[in-house]
Amino acid sequence: MRDPEATRFIPRTAGVPMPASRWPTADPDVMRPYDALATQVMPRIKDLAPARPAEPGEAEQPAPAKAPSVAKASGRMAIASLISRITGFLWKLLLAVVIGTGVVNDSFNVANTMPNIIFELLLGGVLTSVVVPLLVRSQDDPDKGQAYAQRLLTVGVTVLLGGTIIAVAAAPAFTSLYIDSSGQASPGLTTALAYLLLPEIFFYGVFALVSAMLNAKHVFGPTAWAPVINNMVVIFTILVLWVMPGSIDAEHPSITDPKVLTLGIGVTAGIAAQALILIPPLLRSGFRPRWRWGLDKRMKEFGGLALWVVGYVAVSQVGLTITTRVLTKGTAGGVTAYNYAWLLFQLPYGVLGVSLLTAIMPRLSRAAADGDTKKLIGDLSYASRISTVTLMPISAVMTIVGSSIGVAMFTLGKGSLENAERLGQALAISAFALLPYALVMLQMRVFYAMKDARTPTLIMIVMTVVKVPLLFLCPVVLNGDSVVLGVMMVNALTYVIGAMLGQVWLWFTLGNLRSKRVIGVILFTVVASLLGIGAAWLAGQVVPGSLGPTLSAWVKLILQSLVGTVVSFGVLIALKVEELKPATSRLQRLIKRG
Repeated sequence: MRDPEATRFIPRTAGVPMPASRWPTADPDVMRPYDALATQVMPRIKDLAPARPAEPGEAEQPAPAKAPSVAKASGRMAIASLISRITGFLWKLLLAVVIGTGVVNDSFNVANTMPNIIFELLLGGVLTSVVVPLLVRSQDDPDKGQAYAQRLLTVGVTVLLGGTIIAVAAAPAFTSLYIDSSGQASPGLTTALAYLLLPEIFFYGVFALVSAMLNAKHVFGPTAWAPVINNMVVIFTILVLWVMPGSIDAEHPSITDPKVLTLGIGVTAGIAAQALILIPPLLRSGFRPRWRWGLDKRMKEFGGLALWVVGYVAVSQVGLTITTRVLTKGTAGGVTAYNYAWLLFQLPYGVLGVSLLTAIMPRLSRAAADGDTKKLIGDLSYASRISTVTLMPISAVMTIVGSSIGVAMFTLGKGSLENAERLGQALAISAFALLPYALVMLQMRVFYAMKDARTPTLIMIVMTVVKVPLLFLCPVVLNGDSVVLGVMMVNALTYVIGAMLGQVWLWFTLGNLRSKRVIGVILFTVVASLLGIGAAWLAGQVVPGSLGPTLSAWVKLILQSLVGTVVSFGVLIALKVEELKPATSRLQRLIKRG
């Protein structure tokens, strides 16, 4: 029996009927049903012969080769991402229980952010943006891009190793850069942890480089599941930390403190496991690693694109550095509240948005490589609409339940009610930026697919120019407890500006983006989300306050999340918004199988 989810060749039709639907059932760019677009990646056109019936006496033409399915790939990755995000959040929650949400957690968060920042400056932005399009293009070579990938691997590993050694030696300098000494942070503890965590840079790089090589070959599963291994290693580390006697001394820190050593080495080991577990899948894909030195024309092209991407990352890190310094000027625990709120903010994006972007990136790259602007616009429009109908209702619910999330999850162990409430408020304030953030990430992928690394950098410069003065205003106009709330609001507004600017820039670059359709979906989703917010608020009013802060927060979290989500998506389904059809169809199939 044929798999109902299998990718099928769907011929172009003159139109698609619209029975009892307020929305068109086909994408206006290609006149194919939305569900078909969600389950099909078209191969490069020149590699296919036109499909036609066989003439009498002529052998029947072979069916076109099947291409990877975006919906199936993104659906499987969404499951892996969901488990990854849940386990990632679990170890953050456990860490808060074990060491609290004060100065010690602030020091860990700052130290654990350093390898991410430095990795992004070295190669991270390059590996996650321009490498996949270039690897896709190199597959047209006689050797299927083997030599090009080997050169990238040689350059990447060399740069990462050298950068990691320098970064570890410069740990004290990084601490002074990110921590404002006039606040309530612990520079000594941050430096001790940084020495142990900065080696993550090399393993982050290996993971990103191998992931790009696998994704270019449409191998998505291992890269989606690898972070789960990392999270399990870290969870084990924190459990060991929990049963160890004593506590981390923030006033007289030492790198030889057994608990500091356990935390630092364990977290770094998790990143190492995440990277090394991808080596077997890479070898199974047919790639054979070898040192290959020297530059060809495309490596020089890679270098030119990489310089702009490094510029993009450098500008973004200016904003992040100032954000960290501003947070350390406020009340102790501000950095932790910001990082945990940001983690929760990114949870739905990581499950839905990242999965969609990862699966659709090779498709965007192929359309750009073929010069098929119409298909590129169609993919951009489709991804924008899918992001809207899935993420906006979730962001609306997060606005209502943000405070409850903070109190319910972060008053355990050494967590305080005051810090938990502030964390939840920070999440609620920033929730409205979830969709703009996803759109900015999508727009950047489109620019990189067109081998345009300059425009994203210019957009990031504008966003940072807006962001920095507002950040400096936060400790001036707000009290210490509210600084983190102001920083989250500034961060959210910056992504709103970035999404608007990116859309205008793409319009100038590509022409008509079918924006009316996107705006229509946004408006109807706003209505559905507002109804969801109203229903969730009413549900929260029936919860008695006599239950106590923690229990009351748990009841509100479960009840309001359920009511808000059901109402929001129920309204969209009632309006017959076709962009939801791939998700609802897949859910129905899963229910039938169950």
